[in-house]
Amino acid sequence: MTHKRLRPFNTKNTYPEQNLNTDLSQGVVARGTMVFLRGQVSQDLETRECLHVGDAGAQTRKTMENIKMLLEEAGSEMSHICRIVVYVTDIRYREAVYQEMGKWLGGVHPCSTGLVVPALARPEWVVEVEVTAVIPDAA
Repeated sequence: MTHKRLRPFNTKNTYPEQNLNTDLSQGVVARGTMVFLRGQVSQDLETRECLHVGDAGAQTRKTMENIKMLLEEAGSEMSHICRIVVYVTDIRYREAVYQEMGKWLGGVHPCSTGLVVPALARPEWVVEVEVTAVIPDAA
């Protein structure tokens, strides 16, 4: 494994009362060129159109698609994500958001912080995900 993941865990074990299944860790030690992505939302990056209004799971899916595309453009990939910060506008969206993120982060175990905020930049957005990743040093 390229990066050292400190105390990896799965949310289904940490939060058994919630229907979650996301691989995370307490910390990540990484070497390489850092990639910082601004908070991504459910927006078409070409047209700037807001997508999936009112559907937290679908918004998260589009958000993760944007993250994957941007990381690949930078020369990185999803498996090199080290840290995510997740913003939701309502705690009731948490389950749908983390279920969808879990599909994209299986086996990755990034560090994660989740926040409930009163609003995002546009009222139709209910989730935003900020990512820090690495382009590993050549071996």
